[in-house]
Amino acid sequence: MNHTAPGALRRRLIAAGSLTAAAALALTGCAAGADAGGESGDTDAIGVSLIVKTTTNPFFVAMQDGAEAAADKLGVELTLAAGKEDGDEDTQIQAVENAISKGDAGILITPNGPGVEDALVKARDAGLFVIALDTPPADPEAVDITFATDNFAAGQEIGRWTAAKLAGETATIALIDLFDDKIVSVDYNRDQGFLDGMGIDTADAAVNGDEAKSGTYSGGDYEIVGNEASGGAEDGGRTAAETLLSKNPDINVVYTINEPAAYGAYEAFKAAGKDDVIVVSVDGGCAGVDQVAEGIIGATSQQYPVKMAELGVQAIFDLVKTGKAPETTEGLDFFDTGVALVTDDPQEGVESIDTAQGGEICWG
Repeated sequence: MNHTAPGALRRRLIAAGSLTAAAALALTGCAAGADAGGESGDTDAIGVSLIVKTTTNPFFVAMQDGAEAAADKLGVELTLAAGKEDGDEDTQIQAVENAISKGDAGILITPNGPGVEDALVKARDAGLFVIALDTPPADPEAVDITFATDNFAAGQEIGRWTAAKLAGETATIALIDLFDDKIVSVDYNRDQGFLDGMGIDTADAAVNGDEAKSGTYSGGDYEIVGNEASGGAEDGGRTAAETLLSKNPDINVVYTINEPAAYGAYEAFKAAGKDDVIVVSVDGGCAGVDQVAEGIIGATSQQYPVKMAELGVQAIFDLVKTGKAPETTEGLDFFDTGVALVTDDPQEGVESIDTAQGGEICWG
C-alpha cells in the first residue's frame, strides 16, 4: 500500500540491523547462549508481534494459529496480543508500544479502530514494518501494506447470490453491521459490496446507510429497513435483528457482517416464528460452513485468516533476511488473500463452492 521513501529507508535499516547483530555475535565468539540475566536465547532472533481484535472470534484465533505455525517454521520470536473485545483500542495501543520497546522487526495487526493508527505511525517511525491483516486502516500512512480479503468483493458475492435467490421477489432488507460509532473499512466494504451485488446504488461506497431506502435492485423492488450494529458478536446480532424486526416484521433478507452475528440474527428470527428469511454473511469459518449446510445461513463468503497470518510472518522474515518487501496485488492497493462463495443452493451465474468443499479449507 505504502512504498514511500521512508519505508525503503526503514527496510534498509532493518536489514542493516540484522547484519550488525550478526557481526556482533561473531565478534563475541561463542559466548552467546546465556544473557546477563542467565536466560538463554537467540540474540539475532526476529521479533514479530501479532495483535488481533479479540480472541472471542474464531477468525482471530485461526489467525493466531497460522502465525504460530509460520513462526515455528521460520524460527521467528512471536508475541501474541489482543483487544479485550471488538473496538478495544487501548489494549491494542499498549501492545503496539510493547512491540516498539522490545525492538520487534514488525507488527501484524487487525486494528480495532482509528484510535490505534497513531500508535502504528509511531511504530513505523521507530523502524518496525507494519502489516495490517484483514482490516485496512483509514490512514494509509499507518501501515506498510495490508494482507486481506477483498471485502467489497466478498460482499458483492453474497449480494449477487441473494438477488438471484430472490428471483424477482421484493427484498425487504435488514443490514446488520459491525459498528455505529466507528468507521472501519471492513464494515462499509462488506455492507456496500452486498448492496452493490444486489444491484442497489450505494451512493458513497465508504458510508453505510446513505443509500436510498427504497427503489429497485437487479431483480425487482427493495426496501431497506435499517442498519444496526452487532459488534461482530452473536448477542449483538440477536439484539440488532430484534430491533430491526420491531421496525418491520416483513424482513426477508438479512445481511450480516460476520457469522457470529448471522447466527444471533437467525435465533432472533426463529424466536419470532420467521423461518423463511435469507441470511447471508462473510467469514467461512468451520462453524459458519456447518450453519450453511444446516440452512441457517444461505450463503457465506469464505476468507482465509490463516493464510493472512502465515504470509505476514513470512513477509517480515523475508524483509529482514533479504530486504525484499511484499508487494500489493496488481490493480489493488493491498495484497488479496482470496475469497470463495460457499452455499449448497447454487444460483445460475454466481460462481460458488459447496459446503463439502468449503469444509475442507475452513478455519476455526
